[in-house]
Amino acid sequence: MRLPADIADVDAAPLLCAGLTTFNALRNSGARAGEVVAILGIGGLGHLGVQFARKMGFVTVAVALGQDTAPLARELGAHHYIDAATQNVAEALQALGGARVILATAPSGKAMTAAIGGLGLNGKMIMVGWSEQPVEVPIPQFVMRRNSIQGWPSGIASESQEALAFSVLAGVKPMIEEYPLSKAAEAYERAMAGKARFRVVLRPDQ
Repeated sequence: MRLPADIADVDAAPLLCAGLTTFNALRNSGARAGEVVAILGIGGLGHLGVQFARKMGFVTVAVALGQDTAPLARELGAHHYIDAATQNVAEALQALGGARVILATAPSGKAMTAAIGGLGLNGKMIMVGWSEQPVEVPIPQFVMRRNSIQGWPSGIASESQEALAFSVLAGVKPMIEEYPLSKAAEAYERAMAGKARFRVVLRPDQ
């Protein structure tokens, strides 16, 4: 694949992983512009998911823990913010008409289970966050609302190029922390500790 001329290498790197995953999941979700799409978790995947959802024309709902994240969610393009620490996520989504899609980026089966009741008619939860915890499915709801669950891994080279092209066109940009290659170990530790906001990118030493 070819990198667009007007994108920095350090920005392209996360877009070829977290960006490709969320971009592909959303554009293949079946949701149409104007429908409610919720992004569960505002981290390395989620902060890009919110941007893509807004740029694709969805009514974008960000779901995360704490009111401290609300300003960031709105800065990224969210129309609505749900604080999972103080609100019932499923009820809040139903108050918005029910989600056509919930893009689950948070690495928590428990959080996914708590949100799944927010799916509307023909709603779908797409799981991209990795969790060893199981997700509990309310069978009556899934039958009556025709709900579904899907996983989405990533994409292929041509889709990577499309993700980058869309990002440049729509102004989607990752939030990154840059480290020189000589500090790779330090960068790795920060990423593994969950302290990075939101992706650590290594660059050559100056």
